[in-house]
Amino acid sequence: MANPGDLTARAVAAAVAVAAEHGLRTAEPAVLAARSNVLVHLGLAPVVARVASTTALLRPDVRSWFEREIALAGFLAGRGAAVVPPADELPPGPHERDGLAITFWRRVEPDPDRRPTAGEAGKALRDLHEALRDFPGDLPRLPCALIEVPRLLDSLEGTLAPDDLARLRDVHQRLAETLLDARRPVQALHGDAHVGNLLAAPGRLLWNDFEDTGYGPVEWDLACFCWTPPWGREAALAAYGPEAPSLEELAPWLEARELQGTVWLAAKARFFPESRERAEEFLARWRTPEAGTSETKKSEGRDFLVPAE
Repeated sequence: MANPGDLTARAVAAAVAVAAEHGLRTAEPAVLAARSNVLVHLGLAPVVARVASTTALLRPDVRSWFEREIALAGFLAGRGAAVVPPADELPPGPHERDGLAITFWRRVEPDPDRRPTAGEAGKALRDLHEALRDFPGDLPRLPCALIEVPRLLDSLEGTLAPDDLARLRDVHQRLAETLLDARRPVQALHGDAHVGNLLAAPGRLLWNDFEDTGYGPVEWDLACFCWTPPWGREAALAAYGPEAPSLEELAPWLEARELQGTVWLAAKARFFPESRERAEEFLARWRTPEAGTSETKKSEGRDFLVPAE
């Protein structure tokens, strides 16, 4: 079993070592977050290291996810889009040290007194999509849930009950047939566009955490946003613009987000026993006839889903 404290300590040491190799002075690094990834403020410089921790346990190719994130965020920052940019005090990476993938980002001080309204967040997502429409890079096809879920379910053989595995695989197959429609317009997406990845800085809102980026319909990002908060979904969709789907039209995408989060948490619980009770709660919801995207489930998912920060 993994020890979260050990992973965090390794992440800090690895980030400091790589920064030192590139001449970046550090002093008393501070851990800003330690969830799917560890975020470390390196002290003297306005730089934050992002180190794969839990994500590295669940994604054997996590470096490629970080590579795509740096490429996309760098593209957006170069165009003046509202994003947290990669660091320019040293190569942003990804680097590798002690078996850990590391990227470096500019430190942006949050505004602790500001919480974006649903309308502001919906407009911010529309602006992000506009900035992403001509991204020229090579990205996987989304939605991420339909790419990653089968591999994670395979890893849960012998851990989950056979009936649970079969049920989740059936849901995945049904959603894949529904959502992977070649006629649906696709573009580069954030991939994990929930409100926790929208940083409220003084006078502006900045998107960050593009690790799950890929090409897909905008409905995926809208589902990521609308699945998490119990407030303001209609206002956010209205602010996004007339092309936004209704909540009813988003239903299968919300279910895909639910599936992604449930399977991710079940896979995480293999390494972190403290996650097992929560994983079982979410698995149990798929055993009921109304399993899917109930209001209760949508409003409870924020603490465990793929989002790292």
